Amino acid sequence: MSRIGKKPVPVPEGVTATVDGQTVTAKGPKGELTFVVNDEVLVKLEDGAIAVDPRDQSKAARSRWGMSRTQIANIVNGVKGGFEKRLEINGVGYRAAMQGKKLQLSLGYSHEVNYEAPEGITIAVPKPTEIVVSGVDKQVVGQVAAEIRKFRGPEPYKGKGVKYADETIIRKEGKKK
Repeated sequence: MSRIGKKPVPVPEGVTATVDGQTVTAKGPKGELTFVVNDEVLVKLEDGAIAVDPRDQSKAARSRWGMSRTQIANIVNGVKGGFEKRLEINGVGYRAAMQGKKLQLSLGYSHEVNYEAPEGITIAVPKPTEIVVSGVDKQVVGQVAAEIRKFRGPEPYKGKGVKYADETIIRKEGKKK
């Protein structure tokens, strides 16, 4: 039994949720998101909450039950408050800047790295060593943050590179003589 799947997703004030067959749509102050639930999971809107149940007790239905509930909770939370990921840049001469809608990164390469954010994603650079990626879709926000981190991931000897703000880099000891 899924402990996550048992809990209904409450629909907060200011958010309108509709269930049309297997399609769940949430509209809120930040925008509108849609999620199509797998056919092995049953979705109902009742008493201001979205309930998710497996259609039968097969392994496939039960494995998709909790995931579907989490996806629905993410779209409801996304249209209400949005999501954000913070990245930090460590290293001498490593910095970030916004050039219009493009993120320009100096990461120790012979060239600047330019990254254009997809539709619905906002990138902000409050400090030259800090990047904030925000948007309504949790999956897309995480994907954009991962793509920016991939340009120069943190290395274990000096800790240089792009890392998540809440990530800890396990440092290695250098060569001994």
